[in-house]
Amino acid sequence: MLTRGQKINDRYEIIKTIGEGGMANVYLANDTILDRKVAIKVLRGDLSNDEKFIRRFKREALSVSNLSHPNIVEVYDVGEEEGNYYIVMEYIDGKTLKQLLQKRGALTLNEVIDIMSQLTDGLAHAHEAYIIHRDIKPQNIMIEDNGLVKITDFGIAMAINSTQLTQTNSVMGSVHYLPPEQANGKGSTVKSDIYSLGILMYELLTGTVPFKGDNAVEIALKHMKEKIPSIRKQNPTIPQSIENIILKASAKNPKNRYDTVREMHNDLITALERTNDKRLVYEYPENDLEETKVVPNLTKEIKKTMVDKPTDTEENDSSLLNEKNEKNKLPIILAVVLLVILIALSGVYLLISNRNIKEVKVPNVVGLTTDDAIEKIEKAGLKYTTKGEENAEIEEGIVIRTEPKSGSTKTKGSTITIVESTGKEYLLLEDYTGKNYYEIKGLLEAKNIKVEMRTKMVENASAYEDKEDLIIAQEPEYNSEEEKKLFSGDNVVLYIPEVDVYPDMVGEKWTIDQAEDFAKKYHLTIDKSYKETEEVEEGTILKQNREPGDPIYNGYTLKVTIAKKPEVKEPVQDLIPTDENKDEEKTN
Repeated sequence: MLTRGQKINDRYEIIKTIGEGGMANVYLANDTILDRKVAIKVLRGDLSNDEKFIRRFKREALSVSNLSHPNIVEVYDVGEEEGNYYIVMEYIDGKTLKQLLQKRGALTLNEVIDIMSQLTDGLAHAHEAYIIHRDIKPQNIMIEDNGLVKITDFGIAMAINSTQLTQTNSVMGSVHYLPPEQANGKGSTVKSDIYSLGILMYELLTGTVPFKGDNAVEIALKHMKEKIPSIRKQNPTIPQSIENIILKASAKNPKNRYDTVREMHNDLITALERTNDKRLVYEYPENDLEETKVVPNLTKEIKKTMVDKPTDTEENDSSLLNEKNEKNKLPIILAVVLLVILIALSGVYLLISNRNIKEVKVPNVVGLTTDDAIEKIEKAGLKYTTKGEENAEIEEGIVIRTEPKSGSTKTKGSTITIVESTGKEYLLLEDYTGKNYYEIKGLLEAKNIKVEMRTKMVENASAYEDKEDLIIAQEPEYNSEEEKKLFSGDNVVLYIPEVDVYPDMVGEKWTIDQAEDFAKKYHLTIDKSYKETEEVEEGTILKQNREPGDPIYNGYTLKVTIAKKPEVKEPVQDLIPTDENKDEEKTN
């Protein structure tokens, strides 16, 4: 265990411990050369003593360091010091998805789509660089306060998987997301990561993993044998298009999964536009996990050998077979003749029957209620089925059309589909001012309403400190006396405060007079200090305590350091009487 103030590689100064696990301890540290915060993972336990693992770990971590993507934690450095093998990474000021799930339980549909879209985009980038993660789980995914998702532990996951190391905590944590082919002892592919993504998406939507058990073996067997539970049975409001993504990603047979993570990413982006999708049906058997083995045609090979090397016995056997085959042909000929006769009789029967079949026209029921339409269709001697269709212009329960359309000729007793209006789902406009932008955005987008964010200047910026996400205005505006409906595809503009930010005053850009005017304008207290220097002109601002881009809040203090010329001091020797001066004094 490393302690506060300890340095690694005479560069990374430990600040505090931020995580402990079966594989590594995680520390927050300061990179003293680049003056930035970093996260350092220091391997622990048996891993540090396994030379094969260490070699693999270094190689994989270095390969991951070449990845550059906003949804992948950046790896800065890999090394070893006094038996401590470490990996230096980008520091993420956030929480893991595991911590978020423990706090929140199931997430909203829009949150899940946003998180999974980022994950698939990052993982697709890694796959395109021929890097497989092999241990996708909530513990290995960070999320910042602004919603940005980061995938971590590429190097560690790859090295551990390749060397077949086992540690109880790691296995139990990972087995809930374990692809069946890995549970079956086979290697990992890009489709293994896709399976884990499907299980993760299920957990984000439901708050729990699909397969549970008392031990890792029991859970692994469920991954191999049991169907994934339907999320729509648990939450019917989830669209079928979303469940289909999970079904396709978490298929037990890799042939039924997405071919690439990019395909899954594209499906996620368009999922809410495909609300009428039917439930996915797998193309290949789900229990077909073993490789198909081709059995050679031994009969053909034997025959070939016999042709190449004929014998007297073979010639005798051949004549006997020919005679036997002639006798066996008679039953086949009789069966064919009988089949032809049956087909002919069936045709005659159908021809006679059709003379008695009555044809009717599909009645026009458009504009009627569904009950009235059913009554009219039954009177015409037809059967019916119904289906709903969203329509903003036709009232709910009114017939839009029939399939086939009215006037078509159908055989009496045929089934007609009545298409009735379900209206159009809408949301009543409310007064959103004073509410959190991201909460309202999620609410509206769940109803397929488009949301645009804009900023608006505010008079008293300090009143909005820590309230940058507060809605201060909206379009369309809310009117309590007038009911306004929002339909799918409508646009809503939400305004949040536009807070002024500090400019860069350092250098020749600003004078002290300008800085004082700036402070007066924004009701700031200006604190001036001076530093003697000959490198720049006197009055130049050398330093400011507020970073350029920081929001300006009234009443704060702005500290500036101003250049000042060094004071000119008289030489000491001029003040001491010289010998010549002493003689003059004596003379006087």
